[in-house]
Amino acid sequence: MFTLGDVPRSFQIALALTFGLLFGSFLNVVIYRVPRGLSVLFPGSACPACGQAIRSWQNVPVFSWLLLGGKSACCKTPISPRYPLVELLGGAIGVLIVLLRLNDPSLTLTRAALLFLGYLALGLGLIALTFIDLEFMILPDALTLGGALLGIAIAPFRQRLSVVEAVASAAGGYLLIWLPFVWGYEKLRGVPGMGLGDAKLVALAGAWFGPFGVLFTLFAGAVQGTLAFLITLLVGGKIEEPAAVILERQELEAALAAATPEERAEIEQAIQGDPLAREPDGTLATARMPFGPFLALALLELLFFEDALGALVERSLFPE
Repeated sequence: MFTLGDVPRSFQIALALTFGLLFGSFLNVVIYRVPRGLSVLFPGSACPACGQAIRSWQNVPVFSWLLLGGKSACCKTPISPRYPLVELLGGAIGVLIVLLRLNDPSLTLTRAALLFLGYLALGLGLIALTFIDLEFMILPDALTLGGALLGIAIAPFRQRLSVVEAVASAAGGYLLIWLPFVWGYEKLRGVPGMGLGDAKLVALAGAWFGPFGVLFTLFAGAVQGTLAFLITLLVGGKIEEPAAVILERQELEAALAAATPEERAEIEQAIQGDPLAREPDGTLATARMPFGPFLALALLELLFFEDALGALVERSLFPE
């Protein structure tokens, strides 16, 4: 039976880079379409400005963007640097998985391939969640719950958690956020303190990395988020809401103004249950910064350095 040790390391890295770049290109489709409720499969890729179909040579990761000078071939509309950035991140994640995760030469090729695809899906999903949350302040269920289910499904191949442990850790992670920060905060203040998307993302952490993953993701996410919040205040002076959130609130207010009395009650109920539907008053207490990217960053740190982080925490808590 062939093992990972039978495949030259350079070939593994080249293959991982290729897969990462290609799936990174598809990730741009996910980032654009999922928060807008569009299918990621149909129709094919098209220019967002004029709608013309994108040809295959215009869709080569990174290189097409460079060859076209950062503009669409059809109408010369500037293409955001985010597109090649996401593709490069996909390639980097693929290579890092090979270097940091698949370093056991005794792994069978079948198991190594399954682990690579699973870890790649996790890493790319976290990148997608980061960009979507930064733009829309939402964490789609397709990525959070889908990622949690993938973690549970792949548990037997990872051989770190049993399926039962993965399910229990996911449920525990969800409740750890939902109980005090959603249900409890709403009972005290009348509005949820955190979104359910954050709770589902912590559930994903539990499904993949168990109780340690839940606690590390919350702690590291909170620390890194707080640092980013303070740096943003020092540099920019205030926390700005994403433009997409402001536009959605304006559309909701316009719909409320034009609604019939029966429709008005339904819209007001939706506003009451959505913290983003209420405009912040400009104080620090109501400033909004998406927390999902910092949870995702902590999860990426676990993806690549799980064993080292676990050993570091153990030495800190139980010094010899």
